[in-house]
Parts: sequence; C-alpha cells; structure tokens
Amino acid sequence: MSLGPLMIDLAGVELSAADKEVLRHEMVGGVVLFARNYRDPEQLRALVKSIQALRSPPLLTAVDQEGGRVQRFTAGFTQLPPARSLGRRWDLDHREALDLARSAGWLMASEVRAVGVDFSFAPCVDLDYGVSEVIGDRALHADAGVVSALAVAYAIGMRDAGMAAVAKHFPGHGAVVADSHVAVPVDRRSLDDIESDLRPYRLLIDNQLPALMAGHVVFPAVDARPASLSRRWITGILRNDMHFHGCVFTDDQSMAGAAQFGSASARTAQALAAGCDMVLICNDRNAVHEVLDSFSSYVPEPASSARVVRMRARHQPAENLAASAQWRDAVSKVQSMSAAPQFTLTEGRA
Repeated sequence: MSLGPLMIDLAGVELSAADKEVLRHEMVGGVVLFARNYRDPEQLRALVKSIQALRSPPLLTAVDQEGGRVQRFTAGFTQLPPARSLGRRWDLDHREALDLARSAGWLMASEVRAVGVDFSFAPCVDLDYGVSEVIGDRALHADAGVVSALAVAYAIGMRDAGMAAVAKHFPGHGAVVADSHVAVPVDRRSLDDIESDLRPYRLLIDNQLPALMAGHVVFPAVDARPASLSRRWITGILRNDMHFHGCVFTDDQSMAGAAQFGSASARTAQALAAGCDMVLICNDRNAVHEVLDSFSSYVPEPASSARVVRMRARHQPAENLAASAQWRDAVSKVQSMSAAPQFTLTEGRA
C-alpha cells in the first residue's frame, strides 16, 4: 500500500480504535501531532511506534516545532526561541546568526527525531511586514535577503539531523492582517510586487528544498482561489516557473481561509488538482470521513507518491541525544538567545 495524500490529526495521547480504522485507509499518508498528543517523550515514542506499526510503508509523522509560541512538544524538549531572535542576532553579527540558525535547525530536528517523528513544518519564511499577528515573531526578518540566508542555514541544520525542511507559508502570509485560521486573508499586490516574498523560496529551491507548505492567502491579481487551492500558483508558478520538484503540503483545510471554498472533499480535490501532494485536515474528523468516502478509489500519481515518500526521516532516532557533545553545544547556543514567547497559539495548525 502506498502513502495516500491526506494528513490528519489525533484526539489524544494514544490511538483509539476509531483512529486505527481511519489511519488504515489508503487515502491517508500521515499524521500531524499537536500538544494534546504529548505527555512526555516516552509516551510520544510509544504513540509514534503505534502509528508506524499500522501500515507498510509506515505513515509519516509530523509536528509544528518552530519554537517560540509554536512548539507542540515542550517538557523534555529544549525551549526553542522564536525565529525573530535569529533575525535580531543577524543585525548584530551575520556570521554568528548563520551559525546559530544552523544549530537551532539541527537541535530542533534532532530532538524531534529522537522521539521518532519524521519532520517538523519549519522554517517559517514569511517576511516580517509588522502587520500579521499570526506570523509576528515567527518571521525571521523583514529583509528578504536575511530571511533567505537564515532559512537556508536552518534547513541545512535540519538536513544534518536527517530531517526534511518544510518552508511555509507559500507564497507569503506576512503582508496581510487577517489570520487564515479565522478569516480569508487577501493580498491585493501584483505578482511583481510579491517578488520579495518569493525570494526566500527561490534560494531554498536552489539549495534543494525538500518541501513547502502552501498557505490560504488569496492573491486576486494572480488567482481568485487561495494559493493552497490554486493550479496557477502550485503548478504554474511554483513547479513550472520556479522549478520546485519537492513535496507540497497544504495548510490545514479546516481553517477558515480554505473552508469558504467548498466542502472538505471539494477543497481536497481542488488542492490535488492544483498540484499539491499532501492535504492536511485537522480538528474535524467528520471532514476526514467525508474525504475518505469521496476518494475511496484515489490513486496518487507516481511522481507525487515519490515526493511524499522522500519526506521520511533519513537517520534513526538517537539513543541518548543528551549524551552528545553536539547536542550540549547546540543547546548552549540556542539558550543564549531570548526565548520568551508572548503567547501560545491554540491547537490549530500554525
């Protein structure tokens, strides 16, 4: 059985009988984990193993572990600083900031891998225009060149730990006030005016970016649909013009930024037709069942299946990460930055 194009969530810290039934469906390819699925590292390892034991090949597992106010696994994990801390360090010392970004990427990925999870949806490469509260200090910097450099360093750190980076939220969420969790963000700039937002993706793609997440922002000058549902954005601009060959995830299709564009099955169909490889549906098990019923005989294209499979972590989880000198050095570096978040995002997708 191949991995399907749907990534879903779970309600608790262990699998229920209903969870097992849904996860065995051929349309499902992965599970995204939240804080509600985490009690401690041992419990999480057991949960991940139980997910992986259900299918062959095993389902993918993912998490939002950016740091700052978007860190789902906390107790037993290093408290990671918000991305803005790296941007502020860049303003003081470019070289040190790049070293810190690579160390932070490696540390985050190593700790997530140590509990068996395949990847984290990171880094966030939205530019800091100072208007988006949902992005805020998750943005590395206001300058596209700085974001590009720091994001590449962070992604290299993740790669060193055996994890594929997932840049988000393509093509950019930083210039709109509305939060796609609760509204439809609309960015009325022309495609030429969005070039700064695309610049980090261009450099990351040049450095073999494995994956990205398409956001639910609508750019009317480009397409009336959100980028996550837009063939113009995903196939036309991203795949054809920007030559991206990695995996494309949608942001959570249950968010308000997507929910106004048809039923769950209709949105899933639009996303897959647009060229996305994996569709996220979280916090709405009824929507998951609707999609599973509608796509009972869906067969992914071989190229898309291959892109999804490449998201599997490459290295085995470390037996005792805390005994590693590299881990201790990375923790020391990361803790040298300010890591006090102002508030924590709720259990929705980030």
